[in-house]
Amino acid sequence: MVSGRKTSSLETEMAEAKVVVVMEENGAHTHHGVEAVVGSPDHAHRKVPVSVRKADVAQAILRVLSVATSVIALLFMVTAKEASTVFVYGFPLPVFSKWSFSDSFEYLVGVSAAVAAHSLLQLLLSALRLLRKSSVAPSRNHAWLIFACDQVFAYAMMSAGSAASGVSNLNRTGIRHTALPDFCKPLRVFCDHVAISIAFAFFTSFLLAISAVQDVIGLANNC
Repeated sequence: MVSGRKTSSLETEMAEAKVVVVMEENGAHTHHGVEAVVGSPDHAHRKVPVSVRKADVAQAILRVLSVATSVIALLFMVTAKEASTVFVYGFPLPVFSKWSFSDSFEYLVGVSAAVAAHSLLQLLLSALRLLRKSSVAPSRNHAWLIFACDQVFAYAMMSAGSAASGVSNLNRTGIRHTALPDFCKPLRVFCDHVAISIAFAFFTSFLLAISAVQDVIGLANNC
């Protein structure tokens, strides 16, 4: 009986020791597993929130539209030229009109080219960062710089469109109390090109304003 009790108590102690060892080993594996998940290479850095990714994609789409509209405004303006004949007091007068004859049209061409270059540069940077699965604005300073550029170019594009529309309106209405006629009747192609260019200039300004608003939202979310 004594030996039987000793044997059973010895077996019980051995079983408890095995349980302790197994629990310790399982705890070690769990601990190492947690360390492996937490210490995984760049998983935490590469993971970007879904809302941020959607905002970056929307910003890239706006850049594509800005490039397209500014290039269209530029192309229609630089191709605006035409020769025709007008009649003043019954006498034929040959006229030739070209976009470079007006300082306002030249201003629109220059601003459109600058906006196209800015939008294309931002589009390339955005696409590169999206492919790397990182944020479009890597720092607050960079985001502030993009916001400032979008604001400046939006106002510049609006002012260029306004200046060009004043000259275009004068061409369509003529000058009162003078014999100068409506030049857009004989120069219809020229005036149509100018009108389309001005329309796309205002649309580009609107797109840049939306980009600036998105920049502000991004800065607010990163505060």
